[in-house]
Amino acid sequence: MDKSSHGYEGGRLNLPFVGISTFAKRPYVEDWSRIDADVAVMGAPFDFGTQFRAGARFGPRGVREASTLFSFGHAGAYDHEDDCTYLPESVRIVDIGDADIVHTDTATSHANIRKGVEAILAAKAFPVVIGGDHSINIPCIEAFEGQGDIHILQIDAHLDFVDERHGVRVGHGSPLRRAAEKSYVTGMTQVGIRNVSSTAREGYEAARSMGSDILSVRQMRKLGAEGVINRIPEGARVYVTLDIDGFCPSIAPGTGTPSHGGFLYYEVLEMLQALARRHEVVGIDLVEVAPAYDSGEVTSILAAQVLLNFLGFVFHERQKG
Repeated sequence: MDKSSHGYEGGRLNLPFVGISTFAKRPYVEDWSRIDADVAVMGAPFDFGTQFRAGARFGPRGVREASTLFSFGHAGAYDHEDDCTYLPESVRIVDIGDADIVHTDTATSHANIRKGVEAILAAKAFPVVIGGDHSINIPCIEAFEGQGDIHILQIDAHLDFVDERHGVRVGHGSPLRRAAEKSYVTGMTQVGIRNVSSTAREGYEAARSMGSDILSVRQMRKLGAEGVINRIPEGARVYVTLDIDGFCPSIAPGTGTPSHGGFLYYEVLEMLQALARRHEVVGIDLVEVAPAYDSGEVTSILAAQVLLNFLGFVFHERQKG
């Protein structure tokens, strides 16, 4: 292969620790009316919905900085196991910055997040939203109103199906309940749910009655990655919401509510690859990375690596099609 095809023979080397930390060091687009890309990444640095340790407001910065590790070269990422080059230059990724967060004002902050996702969808780009706590999924799903039916794949330690607590309906324990109430959300697959949960028994019963398929880590391991994804109805358009506490805290300690017994890296990666092969994927949010609790930045690096691999899978399948 011609070495010059890698882009290493001319121009700046542009090492990961040089320059400004946009996502994967991709171009920054400040004007949301001028998004022209296949993928648009937006930060949602909101953590007012937490019930325990705050700090996920710094998740977008942490994940962006970690993502620079994977910014080498210009010819995509070759995977020798798949014998495939993912994310070639033809997949255009931009970073549109963060939704504006107004301190103590959940309604305005969520509305600003929704506007960002709506701008991405209006540009026909694939939305990637980096949280923030899991309540930011609520405006993300609201932005899909009028975009057709979607099925949600949630990877998480917690069911997040609380209806209301002391008048609060939009905390980080409620997003999947709010999603299930949408007419265009036709079902949910909730994987990794385990141990002591923030949702009471009646929440589980309500989730199942509203169309949820709930699987623990151990149940997922018995089924395998393909078996889990095969449970999603054929032809469904799928939105992914990935809480970093779905992973075992031994590899993802940097989160507000760690829960032992979680997934390892390849278990999640294989589910995401199987999803991309079998379904049209319409977007993803990744939430609850809290860098202040992160040892050696391993959680932020994990989050960035999962997002980039998943984008590689999604656009490889689209280009094949």
